[in-house]
Amino acid sequence: MMARRVVVTGMGIWSCLGTDLEKVRESLHKGISGIGLDKDRLAYGYRSGLTGIVEKPVITKKDLDRHTRACLSEEAEYAYMASRQALQMAGVDDAYLLQNEVGCIFGNDSSAKPVIEAAKIMDEKHDSAMLGYGLIFQAMNSTVNMNLSTIFHLRGVNFTVSAACASGSHSIGLAYMLIKQGLQDMVLCGGAQETNYYSMASFDALGAFSVRMDEPSKASRPFDKNRDGLIPSGGAAALMVEEYEHAKARGADILCEIAGYGFSSNGGGISQPSDEGCFIAMKRALTDAGLLPEEIDYINAHATSTKQGDMYEAMALQRLFGGKKAWISSTKSMTGHECWMAGASELVYSILMMRNGFVAPNINLEEPDEYAQGLHLATETVETPVKTVLSNSFGFGGTNSALVIKEI
Repeated sequence: MMARRVVVTGMGIWSCLGTDLEKVRESLHKGISGIGLDKDRLAYGYRSGLTGIVEKPVITKKDLDRHTRACLSEEAEYAYMASRQALQMAGVDDAYLLQNEVGCIFGNDSSAKPVIEAAKIMDEKHDSAMLGYGLIFQAMNSTVNMNLSTIFHLRGVNFTVSAACASGSHSIGLAYMLIKQGLQDMVLCGGAQETNYYSMASFDALGAFSVRMDEPSKASRPFDKNRDGLIPSGGAAALMVEEYEHAKARGADILCEIAGYGFSSNGGGISQPSDEGCFIAMKRALTDAGLLPEEIDYINAHATSTKQGDMYEAMALQRLFGGKKAWISSTKSMTGHECWMAGASELVYSILMMRNGFVAPNINLEEPDEYAQGLHLATETVETPVKTVLSNSFGFGGTNSALVIKEI
């Protein structure tokens, strides 16, 4: 049996850079930041009011009935909007979904708002009957999967990947593995992250966020010597991942091939990054793809604009790609850290670059720190063919994921 190839036939995005692929492509190409100041966060007690400004979806009864809408958490709303785009781009309609098995794997690692809202109602009313019908389905970690699978009649694999800021990337990697092994032909996968202020208070408590509030668009500074922390963000990204021959047989447009998936765990401190863990995940992805470091055109770095995280990734990148041709940038300089969705959205960003022949800039990089100085960093938009991409995602608990995509 020949090895099964895995391709992307559709994608959708709902992010602070835009809520459709063309707007997001334009933002990436022009180096436009989606970060702003949310004064409600400061009033709530945050150190930093900086966040990615994500448009709230408008979902009406023409889209979904009231009963279904009541079950959607904020991140599930984002995922629904992104998934509609991905399905449409893949040429998959409701009639197809009713007659064919399609799986669903999404990255989502928390659902804070409905949990807090339910607790407030109970504290005030002392009556569980006041909680209504939908909060349970909004509060569960599997809120995205259970809603998408119900709405779109998805009857294949169905589960959530909960792996901190590598969740979205691992969801794509697992879909890739299932298809490669012949267990599925099509999987809708991606990542979603809520953006309400309830969801990030404990993160703010760690002192991890930038407080450069006088210039929000300049606050996210991956690899820059003067960075002072990350900016939280969110939304959703969705991809239709499919077996190559299956896609060809139904006449689908193929966007790119997923060629490799690598992973590792640091096995150290719960919030401690590791250059060795980064290196192993990247190397494993390249080996799986059958590619050498010198064959990679672009690396979408995980770099979140934190001192430690950027430093350890830079060390691993220097070890594997030092002196090689690959351009490197972190799109988080424009989006902030999209957390559970980031691994999926950054693959969408990378595919947009691949299909439009450019590398998006690492904006706000004025003075690389000592670890990043030797890296081939794109500080401005680079017009260049992008045939191969490595995309990195790392998360709390030492979880690491790397994906390789290539032109087809």
